[in-house]
Amino acid sequence: MTLQKQVTFWLVTLAVFILILWLLRGMLLPFVAGMALAYFLDPVADRLERLGLGRLPATLLIVGVFLLGFVLSVILLAPLLTSQLIAFIQGVPDYVMSLQNLLTSENRQWLTPMLGNWLPDVQKSLSELVTQGARWLLASLQGLWSGGTALISVVSLIVVTPIVAFYLLYDWERMISAIDSWLPLKHRDTIRELAREMNMAIAGFVRGQAGVCLILASYYALGLILVGLNFGLLIGSMAGLFSFIPYVGSLAGFLTATGVAFVQFWPDWHWVLAVMAVFAIGQILEGYILAPNLVGHSVGLHPVWLMFALFAFGYLFGFVGLLLAVPLAAATGVLTRFALRRYLASPFYTGVPRPGPDAE
Repeated sequence: MTLQKQVTFWLVTLAVFILILWLLRGMLLPFVAGMALAYFLDPVADRLERLGLGRLPATLLIVGVFLLGFVLSVILLAPLLTSQLIAFIQGVPDYVMSLQNLLTSENRQWLTPMLGNWLPDVQKSLSELVTQGARWLLASLQGLWSGGTALISVVSLIVVTPIVAFYLLYDWERMISAIDSWLPLKHRDTIRELAREMNMAIAGFVRGQAGVCLILASYYALGLILVGLNFGLLIGSMAGLFSFIPYVGSLAGFLTATGVAFVQFWPDWHWVLAVMAVFAIGQILEGYILAPNLVGHSVGLHPVWLMFALFAFGYLFGFVGLLLAVPLAAATGVLTRFALRRYLASPFYTGVPRPGPDAE
């Protein structure tokens, strides 16, 4: 097969895959979630097998423990988080008005020495910024809630996902062996090497970053609760979980928590600084301890590329796109680096023709 035919074949395959993904995006969530869960838990099953436990008992044990932990988390945390979320959404207008009063009141002269005659314009701009930000937040939360209830069947997600995860986890090794047997013999070694690179990138980021998010969510929630911040459990948990997207979760949590702290504690600025310190320590913890040890530096996913992939696939395919964004971004990165290596070694780049079959 010529190079042109190969390129055409793979481009058509990619187009068909994207089309199928787009057409079926409304019902793929439980299956993609089950596949992601099986991939995430496969190393645990392998370790239990090495300890002498059969694949079927290991799979039953892992899925059972996961379901038990999930159910307990829902029972213990879901009611509290839901009540805080409802109260937070209802309280956003009051917080916005309080921030506006804090920033625009003529009786407050705490910014005058720094801004002088620019103070009215700055106060007006900040007021508009807070108002627009609050409207965007409310629209996003309402859209997430209405869209989630309309597009995602909670029953199917809870029932189908564990079943899919169980069967995939049980047959994981056989599936990998079957796929490996389909590889073209001429390029098998190259494809295997690329697959290993993709697996290292995906596993290194997904499994490592999941641990980072859970630790940060627990830390932020506990820290904000100890400070006494309103909605501390909700804001801290969301900040930690959304840290899966580099910088986005921590920044959004910091801005939200700081805004709530100003309204709740001002003029007692010590507590506002305490809230800021919680996030500052969290950033140090993530940047110097958690990320280097759990994620590492060689996963091959640049933060900018990852953010683009998450937003692009999330926009195109919804929550299913968010689940597929990291694997597809990692695969694209590996293939791009492979193509770049081939290009740098090619005569087109070096200007030196390849030696012929008769060359010594």
